[in-house]
Amino acid sequence: MHSDTTDALSPAQVERFIEDGFLRLDDAFSSQLAEEARTILWRDTGCDPKTPATWTKPVVRLGFYGQPPFVAAANTPRLHAALDEIVGPGRWLPRGHVGTIPVRFPSPDDPGDAGWHIDVSFSRPWDDPTNFLSGRANIVSEGRALLMLFLFSDVGEDDAPTRIRVGSHRDIAQRLADAGPDGMTLGELAANDFAESAHRPLALATGAAGTVYLCHPFLVHAAQPHRGTRPRFLAQPTLQPATPLQLEREDGDYSAVEEAIRRALAGSD
Repeated sequence: MHSDTTDALSPAQVERFIEDGFLRLDDAFSSQLAEEARTILWRDTGCDPKTPATWTKPVVRLGFYGQPPFVAAANTPRLHAALDEIVGPGRWLPRGHVGTIPVRFPSPDDPGDAGWHIDVSFSRPWDDPTNFLSGRANIVSEGRALLMLFLFSDVGEDDAPTRIRVGSHRDIAQRLADAGPDGMTLGELAANDFAESAHRPLALATGAAGTVYLCHPFLVHAAQPHRGTRPRFLAQPTLQPATPLQLEREDGDYSAVEEAIRRALAGSD
């Protein structure tokens, strides 16, 4: 284990991340920070929290919030200790904002963005920057150490929790294994609708406000319609690597992210 703080993860938690491809970190930041963040987000949605009649869209996308409550939520000692355990000390970059925030509202309408996918992380000069399907992933997850899900509101099973295919990061690693440094585009990866992971068990990213899910960059996940009564506020920032992932280390000091890929390539399931 890398961290000697009281917030350090247990060996069992790290192993669970390697096997499942994600880790739920409860109380990663305080409910007070979550409430302060929601106040800002409600203002920017243009909706009235007390008047559901103003909630006219299934999803409102907000982006790149760097105000104090968001930065504080992304940089708590508990979260940093967990990142050291999963990615490795000195191998990740602190966040100055929390990325995009899809606010999902109760609605019978299809949100239009609920397909299975992974979050890609880089492009090449010949890729079309206007086409999100041209984004790429490769076997060393260039540009992305983790996907993180920050719950800024309580999220129950009916509140449009992110759907997760448990262990699907291994399926994606195997697909990327022979794709070289340019990897595969999201369009190529999604051509079969991620059928190779369809057999995986389903988990839901539920929890109290202040929960953070640390997700392997290859984890297959999806949004879903909101069938509950309370809007869901969730940020989904990238954790950027300070140094590239390495699948061959002379000292054997592999991070949990790297070890998960290594096991997938070795056929361990």
